Amino acid sequence: MLPADDRLIVAMDVPNVLDGLDLAKLLGDSVSFYKIGLGMLTGGGLALANELKQDQGKRIFLDMKFFDIGATVEAAVRGVAQFNLDFLTVHGDPHVVRAAKEGAGQSDMKILAVTILTSMDRDDLDASCIKAGGLPDLVQERAGIALSNGADGVIASPQEAALIRALPEAEGKLIVTPGVRPAGADLGDQKRVMTPAHAIASGADHVVVGRPIWKATDPRAAAQSILAEIVSPQASLPNA
Repeated sequence: MLPADDRLIVAMDVPNVLDGLDLAKLLGDSVSFYKIGLGMLTGGGLALANELKQDQGKRIFLDMKFFDIGATVEAAVRGVAQFNLDFLTVHGDPHVVRAAKEGAGQSDMKILAVTILTSMDRDDLDASCIKAGGLPDLVQERAGIALSNGADGVIASPQEAALIRALPEAEGKLIVTPGVRPAGADLGDQKRVMTPAHAIASGADHVVVGRPIWKATDPRAAAQSILAEIVSPQASLPNA
């Protein structure tokens, strides 16, 4: 059995705390890092985060994607920082990133900026009145702006990981990629996807995988399969 690898973050997109604890039990020591998102907030997401972090020693990525006026973002992040979690997402707008960093204070929690959601394509951006331009170029531009305003890393599709990694501002910063699917997996609502090995090879520090694991007949075996991809020779090839 392959050991847990922090490069794999399992998205715990399940309805409530009890389902989350059941999934964590099934995955056991094969997974060391979990993402808890907005969909779990009213199902006890913060309680689950604390249980996994404090009692089970797991790392936690709280995916809230905060966006508001600076003072509100700062206050919200300050509140989250007291829980000693590992990653927190905010939208990548400069005022949001700066406020989030203020709120994080001296905590070790990393502020990750969302560039463009991996469920979106150019048609979606047009419908939202986002400026013209190729989607990869816009992601790279937003990533550079967020990093230059203090973000500890960015969230982006694996298809843009190499572009972001090439930015001077990305030196020593984190790239976390949702939209990762094993070969042959259902894409669901994701539009800009890549396999785990290709995402790591393209410059991602962490890959986020949800449904292909927790919807699998054997979640532990599914996680082990992804771990095998992450440590495969293909994951070491530049821009594979």
